[in-house]
Amino acid sequence: MNEIYQMAQALEGEVAQFLRDIIAIPSMSSDEGAVIKRIQKEMEKVGFEETRIDGLGNLLGRIGNGPRTVVIDSHCDTVDVGNPDLWEIDPFQGDMRDGIIYGRGACDLKGGLSSSVYAGKILKKIGIPADVTLWVSCTVQEEDCDGLCWKYIIEEENFRPDVVVLTEPTSCRIYRGQRGRMEIKVQTEGLSCHGSAPERGVNAVYKMGPIIRDIEALNERLKDDPFLGKGTVTISEVKSTSPSLCAVADSCTIHLDRRLTHGETIETALDEIRNLTSVQKAEAKIWLEDYDTPSYTGKIFPMQKYYPTWVLPEDHAYLSTAVDSYRQLFESEPTVDKWTFSTNGIATMGLHGIPTFGFGPGEEAHAHSPYEQITTDHLVRAMAFYAGFVRNF
Repeated sequence: MNEIYQMAQALEGEVAQFLRDIIAIPSMSSDEGAVIKRIQKEMEKVGFEETRIDGLGNLLGRIGNGPRTVVIDSHCDTVDVGNPDLWEIDPFQGDMRDGIIYGRGACDLKGGLSSSVYAGKILKKIGIPADVTLWVSCTVQEEDCDGLCWKYIIEEENFRPDVVVLTEPTSCRIYRGQRGRMEIKVQTEGLSCHGSAPERGVNAVYKMGPIIRDIEALNERLKDDPFLGKGTVTISEVKSTSPSLCAVADSCTIHLDRRLTHGETIETALDEIRNLTSVQKAEAKIWLEDYDTPSYTGKIFPMQKYYPTWVLPEDHAYLSTAVDSYRQLFESEPTVDKWTFSTNGIATMGLHGIPTFGFGPGEEAHAHSPYEQITTDHLVRAMAFYAGFVRNF
């Protein structure tokens, strides 16, 4: 395994340049076509035996042809820049200083993606086990709807690998699970009237007030779990409608970001909202959001915005292989933990039961921030880990 780590170190410059190249290609959700083509070109350059793009626009590259299948997955879309005044560097420059690469997508998730492609280059040189096939997937629309891409690959492309390794940032630790999440809408209805005489109408915003207070209180009593942590709920958006700004609001809608810990389900989470006294008194409507935005290919693959919790058991054989690979490569014990945020694992393992875990370069705290960054040392360690795991699989 020392040979693998040394080869990864020798490729540090190449993988860094590739990452800088793809950071320079903006690729927000549903606009990934240009970066997909660039990644496909790099896969072909480093020796992948097959590359293909499916109907949704996901790119998959293959090495080997054995019956046992490993997938290393990265999404290639990013969130937007946000307020550009908060950035000290150009978010699409791929700026590199003192071994650190900056820019939108550096750690979420183009860093892990770059390392996975170059792990393929290592495996082409040292050889892949005869009974193993490696697929490196570069998936789309994850930031808008995590898991949609893999739900499509499994259900529409009929592709079900033996194990999925996610490259979401883990600080080069091994992560084996995450809380799930839901996107819930709550709406109150009122009666509009002229704002000069509000007593003639019913203000839907005022009806929402007690509901907002009750949801804030609900967050404090949600279930906790010793591994995944506590379930949470927060209001991330408030909207109202009225005939004009000189009229009483006739509807008010809030958007809930609900994080689900172990044992919480779609029904338990919805019932907690339905059973609030304020919700019942206001006769509020409650529903789960749907996602139906076309991909960059124009394909629409609708998905309910329910993303289930998942955890790979501590004693799972594939997790043991990952831990052993880490020890052999880095001569130390890995930290095994979980993500705070959500990943494509909600589809691979949460919806479809495919064993899934993660190992990614970069810090989770840098994701979606105006100081997003990644160290080239992390890129090297990730390259080595992916190649080592496939060799040991």
